[in-house]
Amino acid sequence: MAHPDSLADAIAQADSWNARVALIRRVPEDYGRSRWREVYSAIAQRAYVPNLAPNFAYVHADEDYELPAVARAVAEAKKGTAGFTQVAASDLTRTLREFPRAMRCFRLILGFTAPEMAASTKTVAARLQLKAVSVDRIKGLEQGRGQQDDFLHVLAETVHLAMNGDLFPPAAPDLRSKQERPDLEDGWATVRLLAKKGVPYEMFLHQRHYGGYFSQLLNATSELRGNILEDAVDEVFQDAKIKAIRTGSYNQSEIAGRFHLTIQPAPDFVVYDNNETVRALLECKTINNGGTARDKATRFASLREAAKSHGGVPVIAVLGGLGWTRTADGLGPVVQACEGRVFTLSNLREMLTVDPFPALMS
Repeated sequence: MAHPDSLADAIAQADSWNARVALIRRVPEDYGRSRWREVYSAIAQRAYVPNLAPNFAYVHADEDYELPAVARAVAEAKKGTAGFTQVAASDLTRTLREFPRAMRCFRLILGFTAPEMAASTKTVAARLQLKAVSVDRIKGLEQGRGQQDDFLHVLAETVHLAMNGDLFPPAAPDLRSKQERPDLEDGWATVRLLAKKGVPYEMFLHQRHYGGYFSQLLNATSELRGNILEDAVDEVFQDAKIKAIRTGSYNQSEIAGRFHLTIQPAPDFVVYDNNETVRALLECKTINNGGTARDKATRFASLREAAKSHGGVPVIAVLGGLGWTRTADGLGPVVQACEGRVFTLSNLREMLTVDPFPALMS
């Protein structure tokens, strides 16, 4: 009986994925149940953890969040207000009429997201007996689309009151307004100074520390991030002409009726052949926390049980995030349930070399 580390090295160095699967299948035969956790953990650590990448290292690009979009908004706001010197409510209304993209600058000065800006207009609109401004109208302005004067008036008054500290009631003793920060220490006077001379680097870093760098972009692209693994698998299957359905666009009853697959929720992908026979179940999971990885590992064991009713078809995992570096009760059990068919974005196309995909492609 090989030492677990020696077996793990052999699996990591196997000349094919099918050979790797064959070695992993021998674990229950070669080791007593009491050692399975240790063995699968060693395999996961040696053969699979090296392929994991930190998904926090990357963000999706979005032109609305790039420097040119912000720079244009600031330039137009400066032009409309004569370098932030003409900042009465009437001046702001005129600026928004002439330079609608300046709205992005004013919103960012206040430290509001677009939904927060829209919510802030409700009280002002009621006071002026006008309509509040929707998120879509605010986004329209920021993209250069003009709006009715009533809406511009409400937005201008909202910005004016917020800058004067009169938009909301005084903060409780343990809270502070979002406008109580170094780059607004003296209101518009500080804005004028910083716009002219630049922001000190320590102030820039303080804002990054305070607000969380990339947080707005990450929130705006959360759906893209949530689908990154599924989108990549979809692309691989389409390129290889593998028949598979991405179950997120189907309801459970359709999956059950078509494939007699009753596990709920259905796996992310059901791979099938020309006869509509299930050939593999594939699940994607991005996890950044070890405790969550432990909790989610049981999902793959459940899929393994569901696969038995279809002749023991393979269960395949596509994983992302450093939470899976927890191997003893996280990644190890996934390797066990999938018999080693565990992939990441870095080696996803190698998945096509493991059964059942070569036969399905031919």
